[in-house]
Amino acid sequence: MRAGDRAYTTLLDEIQSGALAPGTVLGEVEQSTRLGVSRTPLREALGRLAADGLVAQASPRVTVVTDIDAGDIRELFEVRRALEESAARLAAARGDDTVFAALAAEFAGIAPGEDADGYYALIARFDAALDAAVANDYLTQALRNVRTHLVRVRRLARDNPDRLAASVGEHRVIASAIAARDADLAAHATHVHLHNALTSILDSLEASA
Repeated sequence: MRAGDRAYTTLLDEIQSGALAPGTVLGEVEQSTRLGVSRTPLREALGRLAADGLVAQASPRVTVVTDIDAGDIRELFEVRRALEESAARLAAARGDDTVFAALAAEFAGIAPGEDADGYYALIARFDAALDAAVANDYLTQALRNVRTHLVRVRRLARDNPDRLAASVGEHRVIASAIAARDADLAAHATHVHLHNALTSILDSLEASA
């Protein structure tokens, strides 16, 4: 792996996990030494993170991890809603119905309260199937950028067992609608899921404040 890619992957993981909290200063000298890379690949990594919106330039040699608040989350979900509803419609028209029928069956059988890791792994496989079905590099790249920020959002919000159980049911409806090639239902079910997800996240943040 190239030094710039290695630095980017490490910093991305640390920002998403919270090891590098919002407001953390990323000085060039300190970070290049810590990561064992020279300044050039570090700057490349920081430039990619800035393009992702995860860091911002405070001065020519100092970069800061960006904050994320309720306003940012609402704006993120505005973009997410537009992208994911479009993706659901396209997947219903272009996707392999057997793939989504199988995913719907898996959602029907999983208990997220007992297997949270399995739940998130299933969500990741659903997202990958959605991307493959859409077959539009521009749309899937935009979705990947949104998902990069969603990792931080999910970490900030507390896991709610009732919400996770509801999310499983919502994903089952989306997958079933795509399998049935019902584009309107797939988009509507996605809209309902994202509305409920946003409400739950904001309620969790407010309770933690």
